[in-house]
Amino acid sequence: MNSVSVAGVRKHKLSRTQLIVAATVGNALEYFDFTVYSFFALTIGKLFFPTMSSYGQLLASVATFGVGFVMRPLGGVVIGAYADRAGRKPAMTLTIFMMAMGCMLIGLAPTYAQIGVAAPVLIVFARLLQGFSAGGEVGASTTLLIEAGTPANRGLLGSWQFASQGMGVSLGALMAALLTTFLAPATLLAWGWRVPFLMGVAIAPIGMWIRRRLEEETPAQTRAARMPVVAVLRDHGDRAALGTLLTVGSTVTAYVVTFYMPTYAIHELKVPAPTALAAGLVSGVVTFIVAPVAGWLSDRLSRRALIFWPRLLVVLLIYPAFLWLTSEPNAGRLLATVGGLSVLLALQAAPSITVLPEMFPRAVRATGMAIVYGLGVALFGGFAQTIATWLIKLTGNLLAPAWYVVGCVAVSCLALPFIRDLTGKPLDD
Repeated sequence: MNSVSVAGVRKHKLSRTQLIVAATVGNALEYFDFTVYSFFALTIGKLFFPTMSSYGQLLASVATFGVGFVMRPLGGVVIGAYADRAGRKPAMTLTIFMMAMGCMLIGLAPTYAQIGVAAPVLIVFARLLQGFSAGGEVGASTTLLIEAGTPANRGLLGSWQFASQGMGVSLGALMAALLTTFLAPATLLAWGWRVPFLMGVAIAPIGMWIRRRLEEETPAQTRAARMPVVAVLRDHGDRAALGTLLTVGSTVTAYVVTFYMPTYAIHELKVPAPTALAAGLVSGVVTFIVAPVAGWLSDRLSRRALIFWPRLLVVLLIYPAFLWLTSEPNAGRLLATVGGLSVLLALQAAPSITVLPEMFPRAVRATGMAIVYGLGVALFGGFAQTIATWLIKLTGNLLAPAWYVVGCVAVSCLALPFIRDLTGKPLDD
């Protein structure tokens, strides 16, 4: 095993494979816990918002999914600062524990029929806890990966953060598809929907055990800023603004293509639930495969170019893709649409997630990454499903979600010319 440098200190011998596993397995488990909710949005809407119409149940359920993102910036600030001062490892262990707690609350939550309005309140609280955890996870794990890299492989290492998100999504979609296929609708409504959340609690200790084996620098060996949040906003506010804007394009595309499409296919296109959930599985698998390829390419080409050209293709192709899908909804068109758009998503999102921590100096890197990613996801990605559902209701047009993606991706690209491209260059001078 080779020794690697984390935050500039050679402390422990760790192979590249072990580093990737330690940083990403827990992240995959967290994304399984956090996103499996979206695949059961219709079921949760019926159980926790039964007094509303079918449309109201869906809107309330996806809004509750979005509520989790409100806490992401706060979680990013608090846990990111903790990661900069105490180390990446303890921060990453903490996030898994908190995510598991939120998952347990959802998995054991009484329904509206059992405790009334307290039921949706409990679900909202659980989502807030999960959002706080997820806000700190990305900054700590991504920073750990890129700081262990070299100018020749930093993009590849960073890409595994996004690839692990695909792994988590795949597990969640697969679990939802299996339960929907093999359980009767009444059984799924009664208890089947709880299974993925309780499994998330059960497997969380695995991620915590893996991460505890990871050695890194002690807090005394780091040179963290005394107040990382203040330092980011005071000294690097322009970078934070550009990073947040850059994040918008990736996160909106991800949350519409990967998470909203199964619900959209079931509710709007009347596609059978197992087929619709298979689209989520396809998106996750494509992300897991393509993201490392994109990371490898970003080390050899230009991260900025690799972000721009796939985004341009998203802007040009997503409306025709939705038009083609809605003209004759079926399994083949749904899977082809989601798979193709997921390729473009992974090509531009993997280098984006490496660029964000590259924008900040070592002392505030985890905090800066967590702030910009948390804000971008909270403001646009987390409520993408809510906005898409509302736009369809407002306009009566099934193509409305495509226009939302086009607008967000186009505006997000405005940040690219002003972001320094560190492809092939040292992370810190």
